[in-house]
Amino acid sequence: MIRDTIPAVESAMSVPRWRSLLFVPAHVPRFVETAHDRGADGVILDLEDSVPQDWKLEARRQLSASVGKVGRKGSAVLVRVNRGLRALAADLEAAVVAGVDALVLPKVESGEWVMEVANAVSKLEQERNLPLGCIRFLAQIETPGALQNLAAIASAHPRMVAMALGPEDFSAAVGGAPEFDLLLTPNLSVLFAARAAGLLPLGFIGSIGEFSDTDKLREAAAHARRLGFAGALAIHPTQVAIFNEAFSPSAQELEWARRVVAAENEAATRGLSAFSFNGKMIDPPVVRRAHEILALASSN
Repeated sequence: MIRDTIPAVESAMSVPRWRSLLFVPAHVPRFVETAHDRGADGVILDLEDSVPQDWKLEARRQLSASVGKVGRKGSAVLVRVNRGLRALAADLEAAVVAGVDALVLPKVESGEWVMEVANAVSKLEQERNLPLGCIRFLAQIETPGALQNLAAIASAHPRMVAMALGPEDFSAAVGGAPEFDLLLTPNLSVLFAARAAGLLPLGFIGSIGEFSDTDKLREAAAHARRLGFAGALAIHPTQVAIFNEAFSPSAQELEWARRVVAAENEAATRGLSAFSFNGKMIDPPVVRRAHEILALASSN
């Protein structure tokens, strides 16, 4: 069975480092042409919300060429597909091609849906002689019903690599505004489910559409990293540099991590797994965080 062979392929693939993923409307050539210069860790060629219905066919037609353009400087290439079956089938025909690293699945509500899409992608990979399992999934959580199924969605298939709350769609689905109080709990739920399954949690607590207030955005992104998020989705190029900085270790963090690791090594020579450092007790979870900070810095 196709499904049974994928875990071996996926197990050899590391979790990517996506501090910033920039949405680009796939039907607008001038945005596609400049996307590779924006500094994003990944570019999402959007076939969904940012593409008017009358332009979707043209966006699919251009997609294969667009993949090479946005990835020319090494950025990961993702494609956001549509949710409806007819549109999704057409999107997959266009998007399952060499050079695409992942699909962004909008409005995911169940693990069964992830499985259905995964099976379709597997068949296309086989038909096109692509490595089985090479295209991974980022699931967008955009309805309150999906919150009941987060664990099942996160573990639905080895293609799953990341999850993110869609703040605008989620807020609209519950009849509210995309404000902190409404978005905190669902964002944390996505964070916990993603981490439990070994996936990347992406996002911040706020509206993705607010890009003009850079100070507010920088504070929101820094707060998201402190909570445990690994990166965020951007709808405007000005957000990219802010996310890249916010989701990377600061100079102060790096200095702290190096000193903790040095102190750990010294303590190990004395047979200690917990030790005092700058007036605080350091135990294995703190040491692990220091190593993670250094690993993040080396992957940037």
